[in-house]
Amino acid sequence: MNIKFSFILILFTLISFGQQDQLKELDINLANYEYPYPVHFITLSEQEQQLQMAYMDVKPANYNGKNVLLLHGKNFNGAYWKTTIQALTKEGFRVIVPDQIGFGKSDKPAHFQFTFQQLAQNTKAILDQIGVKKTAVLGHSMGGMVATRFALMYPEITEKLILENPIGLEDWKLKVPYQNVDWWYQNELKQSYEKIKKYQLENYYDGKWKPEYDEWVNLLAGWTLNADFKKYAWNAALTYDMIFTQPVVYEFKNIKVPTLLIIGTRDRTALGKPLVSEEVRKTMGLYENLGKETQKKIPNAQLVEIPNIGHMPHIESFDKFITPLKTFLKK
Repeated sequence: MNIKFSFILILFTLISFGQQDQLKELDINLANYEYPYPVHFITLSEQEQQLQMAYMDVKPANYNGKNVLLLHGKNFNGAYWKTTIQALTKEGFRVIVPDQIGFGKSDKPAHFQFTFQQLAQNTKAILDQIGVKKTAVLGHSMGGMVATRFALMYPEITEKLILENPIGLEDWKLKVPYQNVDWWYQNELKQSYEKIKKYQLENYYDGKWKPEYDEWVNLLAGWTLNADFKKYAWNAALTYDMIFTQPVVYEFKNIKVPTLLIIGTRDRTALGKPLVSEEVRKTMGLYENLGKETQKKIPNAQLVEIPNIGHMPHIESFDKFITPLKTFLKK
């Protein structure tokens, strides 16, 4: 680590302590956090339990008959799609934004077998409930893995597939030694405001922080103050295991719908980096290569690269993200 970046981290840590004092405790299902649009719920009967799954369904007055499904990443929920929803509804698209089970305002079950197939099926249940027969599907980060699985399972529903800096473009279990769910759970229990923000600073934004990024740290860190934080930590551990053990990378060749990759090339996100040597770490999460490699794997896929942007194009560089997205959706 160079001297300049070390200084940035020290300064950032001092500022973070002050911000941490103002951190708000959040309800485990975010009952005390307001989403940008009305939230609805669907009841799922799965794995011998009743679960509430949250979603936003925003249908504009100038509805053009087209729908877009937005799928969030692992460290997020549907709320971070606010500006994307605004831009797409302005163009006449109906936008559906779920919180997956274990995330956001949806339930955090004590026992649940997480699979990407199950998450895709849950998402389809929402579409069935609101009567949406066809939709474009956009997934960011972990949501890209869910979106890929959805497109593979439901090609008749998926009109177009958009992957924004998805994870799972490489098979990490080939490089990272396996850690069981208990290990991930203990790791999650150690989370704090400082650790969460430091991770996002280094991995998402290349050491360049803006005040508007604070909200996405606070939504995770606020849970650490809740007496039920263990529920979230357990769900987080289960989803880490899902990501590592259920790669979609080998099935990209089977995608049959028009696909757009939007890739911030500065991204270095790769789960399990602390568990490997520095030499191996340097080979992981190289999105300037992964985007091009993935384009070749998906039949007739289009690739839009955004230079000097990291894991969060729709947050870090919205204009460069939304322009190619709207162009692709209107074709």
